Amino acid sequence: MIICKTPFRISFFGGGTDYPVWYRKYGGAVLSTTIDKFCYITCRYLPPFFDHKYHIVYSKDEKVNKISEIDHPAVRETFRFMKINKGLEIHYDADLPAKSGLGSSSSFTVGLLHILNALRGRMVSSQDLALDAIHIEQEILRENVGSQDQIAAAYGGFNRISFNRDSSISVVPMIINPSKIKELQKHLLFFFTGFSRIASNIAGQQIKNTPNKKNELSTMYNFVDEAAAILKSGKNDIEEFGKLLHQSWLLKRSLTNKISNPKIDEIYDMALKAGALGGKLTGAGGGGFMLLFARPENHKRIKEKLKEFLFVPVQFEKSGSKIIVYNGQ
Repeated sequence: MIICKTPFRISFFGGGTDYPVWYRKYGGAVLSTTIDKFCYITCRYLPPFFDHKYHIVYSKDEKVNKISEIDHPAVRETFRFMKINKGLEIHYDADLPAKSGLGSSSSFTVGLLHILNALRGRMVSSQDLALDAIHIEQEILRENVGSQDQIAAAYGGFNRISFNRDSSISVVPMIINPSKIKELQKHLLFFFTGFSRIASNIAGQQIKNTPNKKNELSTMYNFVDEAAAILKSGKNDIEEFGKLLHQSWLLKRSLTNKISNPKIDEIYDMALKAGALGGKLTGAGGGGFMLLFARPENHKRIKEKLKEFLFVPVQFEKSGSKIIVYNGQ
């Protein structure tokens, strides 16, 4: 029996420049952190006493005899990629709902790769986990996904991730004074809008619009280093981070009409009127979680205004995907 624990992420700046259609031409970057909300995958070889070979439990309960019969796309293609031939049982659980803008599908793929490698007694690097997950999602499943979520889930921590024209990727941990990190976390609020969505559908429209959004995406790319400079500076300027979030959200919202909608705009405007300085949806758009930045003294008022939405406390985490239980087969 093996259990893998893989974090979800919050992307602050640069989202949209992590799509290959953009960074292979211009280069891209994101500023993101993983958070203390995780998905858990439990895996074991299935004893030969059942009338099925593969048992996969998530929101559905699948019992099949051939990999081709597995309905879950990521499980089916990851099993094929890993050349699985023995019977397996997989259980998936998570702290937060899927399709909510936290990179959950990529965290799942990273965690599944991690646990299947561990099942064979193989240790793999964070880079290999991330690159294999990107390959499965982009090249095999042909999903409209970027390249940041897989890297965040595999590496963990608060990072500046660069996407280079030659398709290479570099991960640079942010060296930030602990007091500045605490100050940032004290200013953040996290709400679940209650709307779930298929990120690939929204991203597909964004990718289609990319050639016409060079100015917007270039500015969003530049915001990554502006935000990093704010966090690294010794000044008491943390509010500039929130104001930059606001500018970035306005730009992101203009990339496609699928990113926001009247209800999301209403929620955001309510938060601004209650004292928020900035914020954003945490993923491709359309729903999921909304991140807000506000002075701590305004948090109570914002929570009251948004009381119909679930407030979720979060903290940053540093570990990335890891095996937490290993009983060798």
